[in-house]
Amino acid sequence: MLDPKYVRDNLSVINHAAQLKRIPFDSDKFAAIFDARLLALEETENLRRQRNEGSDAVKKAKAPEERETLLNAMREVGQKLTQAEGRLREIESEFETIQSTVPNPPSEDTPVGATDADNVEWRKEGNPPNFDFKPLDHIELGQKLGLIDFNRGSNIAGSRSYFLVGAGAELERAVHNLAVDLLTQRGFTLMSVPVLVRSSAMQGTGYLPGGADQAYFVEKDDMWLVGTAEVSLASYHAGEILDSTQLPVKICAHSSCFRREAGAHGKDTKGLYRVHQFQKIEQVVLCKPDKEESDRLHMELLTNAEDLLKLLELPYRVVKVCTGDLGQGQVKKHDIETWMPSRSAYGETHSCSSFNDYQARRLKIRTKDTSGKNQFVYTLNNTEVATPRVLIPLLENHQTADGRIRIPQALRKYMNGREFIG
Repeated sequence: MLDPKYVRDNLSVINHAAQLKRIPFDSDKFAAIFDARLLALEETENLRRQRNEGSDAVKKAKAPEERETLLNAMREVGQKLTQAEGRLREIESEFETIQSTVPNPPSEDTPVGATDADNVEWRKEGNPPNFDFKPLDHIELGQKLGLIDFNRGSNIAGSRSYFLVGAGAELERAVHNLAVDLLTQRGFTLMSVPVLVRSSAMQGTGYLPGGADQAYFVEKDDMWLVGTAEVSLASYHAGEILDSTQLPVKICAHSSCFRREAGAHGKDTKGLYRVHQFQKIEQVVLCKPDKEESDRLHMELLTNAEDLLKLLELPYRVVKVCTGDLGQGQVKKHDIETWMPSRSAYGETHSCSSFNDYQARRLKIRTKDTSGKNQFVYTLNNTEVATPRVLIPLLENHQTADGRIRIPQALRKYMNGREFIG
């Protein structure tokens, strides 16, 4: 959500943003509803003022005839006010709906493009392995070493389901422990968060209404299963005014996440790349509304994820996400893609996003500036690690000629000192 007055005064900017992001936005309709809302507010306030003034006049009236005349006038005003308030509610509902379609303009340094094919490679780290043997993919490795059970996962929970077994589950836990330790050592507060949330949290973070098709909805309870702990973390301070000394707020969480993967039929259906239930450690930051500080923190979040991949000894690249691949609320985004030998390509494992005050306006999270005026904070987030997807490069890049998996040095302390799986 953006400042509606800003949107009304800068419709050409918003239209351009909508074109760049390939997001439908009806600027004429927005302007019409915005103006109608102002008129309805003015009419309603005028009638409320007349009602209050009439009420005072009735109290002061001494003659019965005067009092009766004033009461009749007040009844007429009351009827008009009831009608005006009804119209205002209808217009407010329309306004709320169209506000949810307003795109956040991308940053100036975001590359222009239509799809993820137009994302721009920024830098690479590490080199893909050159195997002197025929490498196996993570499915073959996982089944051969008894790390992953897809058959029983599908039998119990349907397609795209799995069990991590024995050393497979231990490896996942080791990755999580390493990631949490890295973040907490860098000043992030670890939280255990709800993964079943109200619609207000999904709307506040921008996952509704546009992302409803990807989320699991528990209709009986009017609750949603989150696709990322970002929803819960960013909503933690909803409705609050934060003291400037509290900023930046740096929080993280390890949670289960759920995604329907609607529209992905036939795409990455095998293996661990695209599943319905997964584990993720998410980093979220709330900072003062300052572009330079937001940009600095964006790089900090990105570095945290990159440093983890370096500890996991995995080759990766960072790409600048183009305008057409940005979400409605994002002003800039970097993806980290990790080398996956079975794909002969880099696969997305992290997304680092800046929103400016887009989410904070929806969630009503503010702080006071130096003059004591309330301002909406800026929000940012990035994946620290998501499993089981990161297990794909871990298994595939670190496989050995004798069919084992070499455990990266940084993980060994979490796996009782083991050097290999298998």
